[in-house]
Amino acid sequence: MADQYDVIVLGSGPGGYVAAIRCAQLGLKTAIVERENLGGICLNWGCIPTKALLRSAEIFHYMNHAKDYGLAAEKISADLNAVVARSRGVAKQLNQGVTHLMKKNKIAVHMGTGVLKGAGKLEVTGDKGTESLNAKHIIVATGARARDLPFAKADGERVWTYRHAMTPKEMPGKLLVIGSGAIGIEFASFYNDMGADVTVVEMMDRIVPVEDADVSAFLEKALRKQGMTILTGAGVESLDVGKTGVKAKIKGKDGKIVEGDFSHVIVAVGIAPNTENIGLEALGIKADRGIIAIDDYGRTNVKGVWAIGDITPGPWLAHKASHEGVIAAESIAKELGNKDVHPHAMDRRNIPGCTYCHPQVASVGLTEAKAKEEGYAVKAGTFPFIGNGKAIALGEAEGFIKTVFDAKTGELLGAHMIGAEVTELIQGYAVGKTLETTEAELMATVFPHPTLSEMMHESVLAAYGRALHI
Repeated sequence: MADQYDVIVLGSGPGGYVAAIRCAQLGLKTAIVERENLGGICLNWGCIPTKALLRSAEIFHYMNHAKDYGLAAEKISADLNAVVARSRGVAKQLNQGVTHLMKKNKIAVHMGTGVLKGAGKLEVTGDKGTESLNAKHIIVATGARARDLPFAKADGERVWTYRHAMTPKEMPGKLLVIGSGAIGIEFASFYNDMGADVTVVEMMDRIVPVEDADVSAFLEKALRKQGMTILTGAGVESLDVGKTGVKAKIKGKDGKIVEGDFSHVIVAVGIAPNTENIGLEALGIKADRGIIAIDDYGRTNVKGVWAIGDITPGPWLAHKASHEGVIAAESIAKELGNKDVHPHAMDRRNIPGCTYCHPQVASVGLTEAKAKEEGYAVKAGTFPFIGNGKAIALGEAEGFIKTVFDAKTGELLGAHMIGAEVTELIQGYAVGKTLETTEAELMATVFPHPTLSEMMHESVLAAYGRALHI
């Protein structure tokens, strides 16, 4: 007899496990299916352990610049194995936390590989053999994996994905990073701070190309100052992988091909959705190159089947997946007769993005160029870190905050930041956008002093020619 549930969640990443918890909170009998580790890629191999690595690199950076703060630190060194061990310990602790949350919320956990077998039917193959599960609704949350280059298959020795880069067998001497999105730039920043000679190759005309052009330009200048080699408008033509290193042919923006020798290569050219061999085709679920089509509540074209996270249209971010999980859970509960839930549609323009390099990058909403492209008359204001007392006191006076408004209505269209702790500051603007704020409310808000957040206020004032401290 197949186990019967209200909801089965396939995949336990930040989208899946949050969806399962919210379903359970709403009184639905819930199961979750996971083939590897509870918490998924983000918790075990992505967002969290990479931040642990970056924190170690940040501390190492400050130790090497102790004299800038009137301090002395001598014979400073880094133990890469210990740094990695700390990162893995953080991931293990959070994995155990998710396990606890499943028990607390009475969610049945089925470890194994799940395949959709029909409407409301899921087959799980694992250590216990094959199990048949039934549910009124199924949420697919199988996530994504690193995308390979045809000529640069990751081997874990010389050519790495992010997973290899998190548990390196040795410290790279000369590192080539292919791709300058968040993953590529974060690893470039980590290994550069740890002492590697880092080169970043980006096919677009600027690094972190989804960000505002001013942020991209500032970050490139900062990374070059830190010693990185940045090649934009360039592409890697081929890799010749040997036992002791990699020879790369790189085509520059001038069309010339140059050869370079590297000890290791990190491939960070995007992700591929984990939607193969899970039964989508048999059910007729619509997908484009593995990305499942959904409405703003997570429904697929097949009744009773939902999808969230990295297998749905972007941005492909953990917090977006979690939010989609809550929306889908509440929508299911409503369909099952719960009149006390009121799910809201996902608004992708209110999803902030963060890159934890040094300096940090964060943004939400439209860039200035995109706002103009969409026909808005724009008012944009920028305020530099050098004009903020807290930033100067911290020794972090490099960076800026930029806000973009609709000149006609005062609507906040976007905010873009680069500098210390901007990944924490951005949520203020995300709240503002969700509340549909205008420049008037932001100007009337009292920001505490001395804080970095004062720059947010000054940036708004600057958009209207009213900045006070510059």
